[in-house]
Amino acid sequence: MADLRRAPAPPLRALVHTLWAHAPAGDAAARPGMREHVLPTGGTHIALRLSGPPLLIFDGAAEPGGHCLGHAVVGGARTAFHVRDVSAPAASVGAMLRPGAARVLLGVPEDALAHGHTPLDLLLGRAEVDALLGQLHAAGGGAARLAAFERWLARRAQGRPPALHPALAGALPRLNRGDARVDDLVRASGLSHRHFIACFREATGLAPRELLRLRRFGRALELAARGTQGWAEIAAAAGFADQSHLTHAFREIAGFTPSAWRRRADPTTPRHVPH
Repeated sequence: MADLRRAPAPPLRALVHTLWAHAPAGDAAARPGMREHVLPTGGTHIALRLSGPPLLIFDGAAEPGGHCLGHAVVGGARTAFHVRDVSAPAASVGAMLRPGAARVLLGVPEDALAHGHTPLDLLLGRAEVDALLGQLHAAGGGAARLAAFERWLARRAQGRPPALHPALAGALPRLNRGDARVDDLVRASGLSHRHFIACFREATGLAPRELLRLRRFGRALELAARGTQGWAEIAAAAGFADQSHLTHAFREIAGFTPSAWRRRADPTTPRHVPH
């Protein structure tokens, strides 16, 4: 299996956090019925499958049928895991967007995409998506595909900045701090509480408290993947009040307890957990 992950070129970095490409190993075999929990990042994602079946997701781990979404999908920001089919090997490319990028690249704000998956051709039209898929297929290997995808994103961006209210520019970086408080962000913005929340949702798809909780959860995952600390230490370092608050967050966000995550997860891909 070959996985590439990198930051975009400087002209795109205000809009795109990460670019990635995945190619299964040549001897990868089908695993009938296999599913995985995909844990949320708090961001909006674009994903395109270049081999294998179209993306199939499920409302819950036990749902039998699932929903077929095609080969080009936008995953909106969400507060909890979703379940997807991973029974067949598939090559793919994708991007994690920054707040305010969806309106620029896709023509809609993040809150219109949040908590669900949207076929890309519903946003951009089938002709453009088919042309993009054709370019990616013709590109060959993962690095070439990633470069072709990056060029497409740059054409969509046309050098435009993210669609952010100016008051959010200082608030969003502060969410990375473990001791960040939403009330402090609102006061620093100079906006009313209601206006700040509305602008924040439009740019990120989530409420500030939801995104702050996901940032803390993400830090906990990073620390847990290193495997050198106990859960109480991880909870404190990630900004949770105590271990019980971290455990509660795991149940709601990941769908299982921290100890169950540790048994199931591969530390190199901590947000993709076999079911």
